[in-house]
Amino acid sequence: MIDLYTWSTPNGRKVSILLEELGLDYRVHAIDIGSGAQKAPEFLRINPNGRIPAIVDQDNGLALMESGAILWYLAEKHGAFLPAQPEDRMRVMGWLMWQMGGFGPMLGQAHHFLHFNPGKSAYAEERFGAEVQRLYGVLDAQLAQGPYLVGDYSIADMACWPWVARHAWHGVDLAQYPHVRVWYQRLRERDAVQRGYHVPIDAGEIPQG
Repeated sequence: MIDLYTWSTPNGRKVSILLEELGLDYRVHAIDIGSGAQKAPEFLRINPNGRIPAIVDQDNGLALMESGAILWYLAEKHGAFLPAQPEDRMRVMGWLMWQMGGFGPMLGQAHHFLHFNPGKSAYAEERFGAEVQRLYGVLDAQLAQGPYLVGDYSIADMACWPWVARHAWHGVDLAQYPHVRVWYQRLRERDAVQRGYHVPIDAGEIPQG
């Protein structure tokens, strides 16, 4: 049994999608970040950084923070969505780190300036808007080589997809990135992705590609 502490954000959805793909039993604890629930002492005991998602694995009592680490841990533990072949395994890890270090943080900054605070800083809008377009170009070029980021469907795809689901928030027209668009739509049709998207609350229709 996994206890999942999460909210309806791209980082939270990465983990709920993987849990659904694995078919694991898990309990959901909704951490409403709009109300500041992530700063409550009981949550900080699980994740001292005060960010969602976090898990507690009741098999061994492990409390784990950071979405990338959680994806890696669950994939390793259950032997799924992470290649056994060492070179491919590390390529998946490379794309997972790319999402954690660049794709997620830069898109998050674009959301802040382009979606929530337009007109506050022309410099920030230009800077982060341009970086978003560059990163989508990187993703599109990689997906031109195959249906998934590395070989078969993996945790790298699960890490990136929920961020692409917010393409409208960061001003991206997926028609400009045809390989990303096809990949996005392919994953959108997966039952586990659809279920995981609506954890911990029903978020309405998943955006079209």
